[in-house]
Amino acid sequence: LTGVTTLVNAGEVTCVLGDNGAGKSTFIKIIAGAHRQSGGVMKVDGEEVMFDSPRDALGKGIATVYQDLAVVPLMSVWRNFFLGQEPTKGWGPWRRVDRDRASRIAKDEMAKMGIDIRDTEQAVGTLSGGERQSVAIARAAYFGAKVLILDEPTSALGVRQSGVVLRYIIEARNRGLGVIFITHNPNHAYPVGDRFLILNRGRSMGNFAKEDISRDELIMMMAGGAELEALTKELEAASNGDETIAQVAEEFAEELEEQAKKPD
Repeated sequence: LTGVTTLVNAGEVTCVLGDNGAGKSTFIKIIAGAHRQSGGVMKVDGEEVMFDSPRDALGKGIATVYQDLAVVPLMSVWRNFFLGQEPTKGWGPWRRVDRDRASRIAKDEMAKMGIDIRDTEQAVGTLSGGERQSVAIARAAYFGAKVLILDEPTSALGVRQSGVVLRYIIEARNRGLGVIFITHNPNHAYPVGDRFLILNRGRSMGNFAKEDISRDELIMMMAGGAELEALTKELEAASNGDETIAQVAEEFAEELEEQAKKPD
């Protein structure tokens, strides 16, 4: 990563966009404490930090929901919600998991995310992809996350379930969390995002507040519009009467125009 700068505020969604190999995974692993940065400055609440492990990041209130989700399909919803941090009752050798309280908390926290779980005893694997995402998001919020990193949460979902996850992102933002939404899809990012960081091969192509960039401009940058435009001009300049090169330049120009016309 080189020259990458962005900001994550409480109650805002920062979208990090880029194709495969753009540097999105490296970026989130540094913030999440999975990779140690080799340079640059990272600050949390104005304090400069350097994370050596995910535990360090969690200690600063930064939680990550990865693409493959940290849920156990055959375990119940409430078990997945707590994953080893279940409330207990009794004392000494009589201490045991308080199932009723755990179930009630899980149900209430899920309701805050806008999802009604009828039975928290059901296996989490029976939930839809979007609902499983909501379990992970609600869990992070309950355990004190201030910043929530979501790694491609809509990548494996259909249109309807993607919409469900986007709604959960809005709910998390409304609860005051700072959300980092990693995605390659500008049509998912723009409706929920407050600012946008665009990466390409480890470099920043721009860092924009929502009022400074339109959806069409975001789509154009994600589609490589700037690169196509530069290549078109280079080909036009290099053609020097060569009909073949001129034809290629014309085709690039047409592709550029088609990308600009694509609907939101």
